[in-house]
Amino acid sequence: MTIAERQTQPDPRKRPERRGRPESADARAWAWAVLATPIGPLLLAATDEGLAQVVFHAEEKTAAEAVARLTRRLGAEPTAAPPTASGTVAAPSGAPRCAGHLAEAIRQMESYFAGEAKAFTLSLDWSLITGFNRRVLRELAAHVPYGTVVGYQNLADRVGEPGAARAVGMAMGSNPLPVVVPCHRVVESGGGIGGFGGGLETKRILLALEGVLPQPLF
Repeated sequence: MTIAERQTQPDPRKRPERRGRPESADARAWAWAVLATPIGPLLLAATDEGLAQVVFHAEEKTAAEAVARLTRRLGAEPTAAPPTASGTVAAPSGAPRCAGHLAEAIRQMESYFAGEAKAFTLSLDWSLITGFNRRVLRELAAHVPYGTVVGYQNLADRVGEPGAARAVGMAMGSNPLPVVVPCHRVVESGGGIGGFGGGLETKRILLALEGVLPQPLF
């Protein structure tokens, strides 16, 4: 608030102006947190439908940019503050559903990186992706389990688009839910590791965690 605003008395006949970003009619409740992991900080964002986004390398600047993008996409500011201690959050009684989905995502992500969980059983919000990309990612999430890999061409065949191997690669790059929707398990048909939005070293670490690649010696 400016000095002029503090010194000006409101007119009781006028409705007070709303401050901050106006929420759209279809605004959606959501919450976020940054979790420390062996592949660096991950930003997790959840709506009332479920986990909606995972962002790699979520240091302060990247996290702030991701939160700003989500605020625009979802039409509202986050409804719950991120946790401040050890990355663990517990949704209190009466908290919005998004906070509960976020807490469960953090719990399962911690279990995954500890080598305990072999599958995620989270509610997912697929609204940040559409069309062919969503079809491919749903197939990947449903039918390429922990400890296995699939080729870009094979995944294209599975969704009935045998000429779309390159488009499958683009779909992996647009994945809003990496790690949970395991685009790290998609590799080149000739045996190469393929690309990865989180970086090749991150992909190697995830595949080593799942036993597909040997653990690094150093």
